[in-house]
Amino acid sequence: MEHQHAHDSVSWPTAAQATLHCLTGCAIGEVLGMAIGTALGWSNAATLVLAVALAFVFGYALTMRGVIRAGLPFRSALRVALAADTFSIVVMELVDNAVVLAVPGAMDAGLDSGLFWGSLAVALAVAFVVALPVNRWLMARGRGHAVVHSLH
Repeated sequence: MEHQHAHDSVSWPTAAQATLHCLTGCAIGEVLGMAIGTALGWSNAATLVLAVALAFVFGYALTMRGVIRAGLPFRSALRVALAADTFSIVVMELVDNAVVLAVPGAMDAGLDSGLFWGSLAVALAVAFVVALPVNRWLMARGRGHAVVHSLH
């Protein structure tokens, strides 16, 4: 009973807000990486590597921005961002990229293609839906974005 109660103590709106925050950083990096790789004519693998790397960079950067504003020094803010976001970003990137790869022709579509942008939008939406219960579960255990929320 007590275990379930801890899980219930984190509301879905709170978990959704944390997941949306994480998704924002992921989406910025993902879209930028996909656009750069596609525009430069890179292979699908190189484009995905760039997109994932930038998703982590922007995801961590958004968290660090708020944590540094709360008064933590850079190194401490980095540790908080790593603790808060890593698992969520991994889940989002696995789901997001799996969806894009599953859409026929999406990785080969140009930047002027509705298929490119549509598949990316759907992939990010699916990633949000999958990451939401994961983030709620983590937060209920004092992990993930609960670490960040304790600093605000």
